[in-house]
Amino acid sequence: MQKGLLHIYTGDGKGKTTAATGLAVRALGRGQKVLFAHFLKPAEPKSGEDLLFSRLDNIHLLTAGVGVIASKATREEIVASVETTFVEICRLVAAESFDLVILDEMNLVLHKGYLSLAEMEKFIDARPVGLNLVLTGRHAPAPIRALADLVTVMQKEKHPYDRGIAAREGLEY
Repeated sequence: MQKGLLHIYTGDGKGKTTAATGLAVRALGRGQKVLFAHFLKPAEPKSGEDLLFSRLDNIHLLTAGVGVIASKATREEIVASVETTFVEICRLVAAESFDLVILDEMNLVLHKGYLSLAEMEKFIDARPVGLNLVLTGRHAPAPIRALADLVTVMQKEKHPYDRGIAAREGLEY
């Protein structure tokens, strides 16, 4: 049986979620089943990839729903949102046969302590043998990096945000 791999996309550069989205498209194109879960991003407005994915078969989308950018959510609300979504992910992975699971912004979730490293390490170790797992987000913790089969660090050299250009529909979301 093929061993599932753990991919980590991290760093301060743009493209972590985009890389994971590309991997999801590739898997879907091969008829594989995908679970794509967003953390720390608001449920609305929906991203372009979620709008597309919602029209496709073989993909299950989850959004924790509490965004942290320009949000007034308390730490307790964020933690509750993360924990509820993570429990649902664990349930889905146990109940269904996914080929690829993407946990978008999970690295930052772990870095901020919204979910414990021990819980994530347990999830990684207990996942089905053939399940490929992708964790995106800045600040991937060293213990999680050590478990990974692939770590890609997106490095920012220049970014429109630095010049006051806001996120643009179709490019950043």
